[in-house]
Amino acid sequence: MANGRNTSSLVRYGTVVSVLVVLLALWYRSPVQNSLDQRLDTVLTSLLRAESKVDTDSFRRPKVAIGFGGCVDIIVDGVKLLNEIGLKPSKTPFHHDCIESREQLSQSFAYFFPPGAASERFLSNDTLFNELVEASRGLHGNRWALGGNAAVMANRLASEGCDVLLGGRFSPEVTEVLSDHVTVAGKPVEDPDIHLILEYPTGAKWGEYVSRRANRYIVHSDDHNPLLDSLEDFEEQLQSFRPDLLVIGGLQMMDNFPFEKGVREARLEHLNALMLSVDEATGVHFEMASFVDKELMQALLSRVVPYASSLGMNEQELPNLLSLLKGGNVTVLSDPNPRVATVLDQMRELYRLLSTERRGQAGGRRLTRLHVHTLAFQAIIVTTGSPWKNTMSATAKASLTANRHVCGSPDINPSKAKLIMDDSFSISRQEGSQRMPLLETKPVACWEEADYEVCVAPVLVCTDVYQTAGGGDNVSAAGLVLQI
Repeated sequence: MANGRNTSSLVRYGTVVSVLVVLLALWYRSPVQNSLDQRLDTVLTSLLRAESKVDTDSFRRPKVAIGFGGCVDIIVDGVKLLNEIGLKPSKTPFHHDCIESREQLSQSFAYFFPPGAASERFLSNDTLFNELVEASRGLHGNRWALGGNAAVMANRLASEGCDVLLGGRFSPEVTEVLSDHVTVAGKPVEDPDIHLILEYPTGAKWGEYVSRRANRYIVHSDDHNPLLDSLEDFEEQLQSFRPDLLVIGGLQMMDNFPFEKGVREARLEHLNALMLSVDEATGVHFEMASFVDKELMQALLSRVVPYASSLGMNEQELPNLLSLLKGGNVTVLSDPNPRVATVLDQMRELYRLLSTERRGQAGGRRLTRLHVHTLAFQAIIVTTGSPWKNTMSATAKASLTANRHVCGSPDINPSKAKLIMDDSFSISRQEGSQRMPLLETKPVACWEEADYEVCVAPVLVCTDVYQTAGGGDNVSAAGLVLQI
């Protein structure tokens, strides 16, 4: 009995001590933590208010046509997958345009993993790709999802109130996960293209390498998407669909694909003709992606970019496009966490260069919208007097969508979010530039410059990551919805 009483007393004593420790911890951290929580709550409430300023319920459903392609994403823990197939971390990180061997895969992953930079590569080795697919299927925690820029954007646009025409070839199983408001233009296939999404969180370790931010490394070995083989069916339905907006995406599938001579050029010529056929009153958006093939990028700069009135891209793709426009080389890896001033200066330069380029381009459209999505913030530039509207609300919506997608929930939980954008930012790197404070009650900063308006909004960065793949597509689509 004495032992029983002693044990009971110890349990009660331990419980009391545990409670006291928790209370002391809460007491010590509460002033700072409460302040941070309150700030996040205020920023979230203000962003939601900014998003809701546009009453979409009173609008007719906008019509958006989007191409091309789609796939099945197999989403896995990237480090676990590489360990599963026995791939050792390379001691010589290196960028490869195309992956041909296990060694190149190890070098490429080791190159992008530490900075946490998103990357997508064509894997030409069928044996290695099939080995990765089979290992992924047996890996605990794997998930299957709709993939591909066009298909992901289509589903987001439909969920936000649009009727969508989607150019792509899908299996019946994939078509079933598309929204009822998405109409597919493209013949069905039995076996869809598969993309392997190697996700990793902040602080993930692979050998001696540690990731500085959550991101993904994507490999694919597509058969259908690089050929834009839904282009003819899409073109046939486009005129009768009469879209308010045409979106072009998924062209990175052409990157380093082994085309027969002249095929890629012919497909891009056909795409160019389709873009030229669209009414001038219809907006045309081109969604950038991870490109490393300089010849392909040069072709896009002559056949696609000049015929789009809106461009969307991330912090890696912006300096890459800018470098090529200025006659430089492909920029494989850029700062994954750039400052606001750096991005805004790059956006201004891109806007100026493309506006100049298009003056002499037959059938070219004036660039009137730029959207850059980064981990920390969203930035949108819109030409004054252009058809694009509700820029402030669109920037807020893009910011909120970043959290919703990455956290995997339509409801934003401030306890699973953080702000990494500075409390104030310079609007340019030029000396003496104005600084903009991050106001919690008015977090979207908008101002006018030259012939355009600029809006910047902080992102409530998700700290409990569900999925990073498709983040840019969801964010870009959500931003477009309120502007058409």
